[in-house]
Amino acid sequence: MKKFEAKCLEEAYELATSEFECSITDLDIDIIQQPSKGFLGFGKKTAIITATSRRRKRDNRRQKEQRFRKKDIKIEDVSKKIEDSNRSDNEQKASNIKKTEKKLNDVPNVDSKEKIFDNFYSESEKQNEMSKIIVKKESQEVLDEVKDGLNLLFADTCYEIDNIKVEFYDESTLYIEFTGADSALLIGKEGYRYKALSYILFNWINEKYGLMLRLEVAEFLKNQEAAIHTYLEPVIEIIKEKGSYKTKPLDGILVHIALKKLREEFPDKYVAVKTNIRGDKYVLVNEYRSKEQ
Repeated sequence: MKKFEAKCLEEAYELATSEFECSITDLDIDIIQQPSKGFLGFGKKTAIITATSRRRKRDNRRQKEQRFRKKDIKIEDVSKKIEDSNRSDNEQKASNIKKTEKKLNDVPNVDSKEKIFDNFYSESEKQNEMSKIIVKKESQEVLDEVKDGLNLLFADTCYEIDNIKVEFYDESTLYIEFTGADSALLIGKEGYRYKALSYILFNWINEKYGLMLRLEVAEFLKNQEAAIHTYLEPVIEIIKEKGSYKTKPLDGILVHIALKKLREEFPDKYVAVKTNIRGDKYVLVNEYRSKEQ
């Protein structure tokens, strides 16, 4: 490859064809710089190209092919090398697959979001079983550990939160309360942040200490309980009269509040959380299941 420079591209082409002693059609040409007249002599540029003879490339290729043909190559040797290479690749792939399977087996199982929800608002007798779990640690030790964990979790946030209250609501339930100027921000639109926070805290506390959770944020739980109890007053009367009822779709903590209230009112009936085809949750009360089942 050679570089040629001239006033215009035509002159540069002529220099290239003269240098390689061939037609311009036998050249590979790259234009490095387009010529420019500039303005009043300023910014004037010459044409610059690089050119390579295709004929020389073909000659070089033929010489390489001839040299290659002259070598004494045995087909058996080539086949053996290919087989060895394929065998090595297959062994490496098998090794990688085994390593991947081992890593997958080592990954702990993570419950789905729906399963976490069902664990938090259980429709079976699992809540009764969990309420009988004896916390091995001393009560004060549990309170101190949970409070330290919460303070660590919210230490670097932008929320202005007062002292987080942690105490036992009953022997199987931990009560956590957030107060302060920004505590209401933890509730979020339609209680989405409250629900997410309750999931996180419940799974931590239930997994580590075997306890249930009652979470209060800026009296959100208190207001929700008051609202759902108002809704359930006529519902309870209907159940007493007809024997069964299906509540309207309830979201988040409302499901748990309604479930607890209706189970207290009707201990001899079947009271459970169900999900409709749209994924909405509601509480069903009827007669068809006895307490022993």
